[in-house]
Order: sequence, then structure tokens, then C-alpha cells
Amino acid sequence: MKNYTITTFILLGLADDPQLKVWIFIFLYFTYMLSVTGNLTIITLTFVDSHLKTPMYFFLQNFSFLEISFTSACIPRYLYNIATGDNVITYNACFSQVFFTDLFAVTEFFLLATMSCDRYVAICKPLHYVTIMSSEVCKRLVFCCWLAGLLIIISPLSLGLNLKFCDLNVTDHFLCDASPLLKISCSDTWFLEQSIIICAVLTLILTLMCVVLSYAYIIKTILRFPSAQQRRRAFSTCSSHMVVVSITYGTCMFIYMNPTAKEEVTINKVVSLLISSISPMLNPFIYTLRNKQVKNAFKDSIKRIASFLKR
Repeated sequence: MKNYTITTFILLGLADDPQLKVWIFIFLYFTYMLSVTGNLTIITLTFVDSHLKTPMYFFLQNFSFLEISFTSACIPRYLYNIATGDNVITYNACFSQVFFTDLFAVTEFFLLATMSCDRYVAICKPLHYVTIMSSEVCKRLVFCCWLAGLLIIISPLSLGLNLKFCDLNVTDHFLCDASPLLKISCSDTWFLEQSIIICAVLTLILTLMCVVLSYAYIIKTILRFPSAQQRRRAFSTCSSHMVVVSITYGTCMFIYMNPTAKEEVTINKVVSLLISSISPMLNPFIYTLRNKQVKNAFKDSIKRIASFLKR
């Protein structure tokens, strides 16, 4: 990963105003701590509570790990930049950030698609659920999600390592991202840009098709249930996942399909901030507040901790 022209980049961040930077720091620090704490809580609960030893919560455990990893690849570095005033990032650190953020993001899409397939089997084929979604199958599916994420990004990233940066090393963003780096490169970036678009669209179409088909069959099956209580219970098991899917795909489609978002750097940075800080913070609350099993597991854990401290 050597570049003989530029060895460092300067990240301009979100704002120049010192007072605004303080508020941004407080906001991002607060959301980051909530995100890490919330997702770590879910991971811990799925490990210690016997009622959460199901495929659904195994996937949720891995999803929470991805959320922590993704936000940790973006936010701490920017917090350091604000706190120290040092906006310089080395070439290797910059491309490492691009690699990890893209890997975690793409893997997350495949994992969301896998989770929708899990809900399909649970509702449409309940008698065969334990057999189909065995522990070994779940582990293989998670491994395939990571492998798919790696295979999707490896080609554009390999091309990106050959980019030349001549004189300009200032990127108008708060993190190292493909788009601002392509803008300041003095290489011909047409082929790389097309590769990125193809990989992004391929990821979106493959995973979205899986989600849409799964939920089409799920809704069709639920509507056949005789009682309203059964229908409500079935919908409640999918509601949290549907909300997270809507947030994730909605923000992604905004970035890639809204012409304004492509032209306006500020809007793009704000949307990236939402994806990297707000979404990872919201997801634990969405799964906790809308899921009785997780809430009960959390209450039981608090009771066990309280009784242990009394001894």
C-alpha cells in the first residue's frame, strides 16, 4: 500500500466553527457510547440468557457486533480529530478505514437478508424450523455473509490502491470514503467508479430481493392465520427487523439514487453521519423496546446482578 506522491490526507470534517465542533463532539460521543453499550448489552444477553439461544438471536448477536465494529471504524477517529485539532490521517490508515467500513457495511446488508430468511422459515415453515435453522447452518450463513462482503469489496479496493494522488490531499469529509478520495485523485477513476456502482447495486439488489421475497411470503402466510391474536404475534416477531431494514435500505437508497445527495457534499456527509452514528445507536433500542423476550432477559439480568451485589 505505497503511494509515492501523497503519504497523508487532511480530513476537513463537518464544521470549521470551534463552538459547533464542541457540540458535534458531545453529540457523537454520546451516540457512540449509547451505541456500543446498547449493542454490547444485546450481545451479552444472547450469551447468558437461555431463552435467547435461538437462531434469531444468534443473528442479532452478530448484527450487534457488526454495528459496534462499523461505528468504531468511523466515529472514534473523528472524535480524536476534533479533540486534538489534528485532521491528518496517513495513507495506510485512510485505506484501512475504507476497507473496514465497507466490509462491515456490506456484510451488514447480507446479514439483514439472512435474518429475513430466518423469519420466513420461522413463520412459513414452523414445524421444520429447528431442523432447517440448525446451529451449524446458522454459523455457515454468518460466515457466508462475511465472505460475500469481502468478495464484493475486494475488487474495487484493489483498484483503489493503484490510485495516484499528485498535489491535492484535502478531502471534504469527516472520514476516509471512496467518493471524496476519487475526487482528489489525479488518476483516471472512470473504471473504478463504475466498479463501485456495480458492486453497490449488486449488493443492494441481491439482498433487497431476498428481503422482499421473504416478507412477501411471510405476509401472505400471516394473513391466512385464523385469529387476529396469531397475526399480531407473528407480525411482532418481524416488526423490529422490518424497522431496521427500512432505516438501513432507506438511507442507502438516498445516497445512491438521490441526485441532490450526489451533488451536495454537505448532504452526503450528514447522511454518512446518520448511518455511522444514529443507526447503530437506534438498533438496540428498536430490538429491545419491541421485543418482550429481550426485555424479560434484560430484567432477569438486572435482578441477578442486584441479588449478587446484595450478598
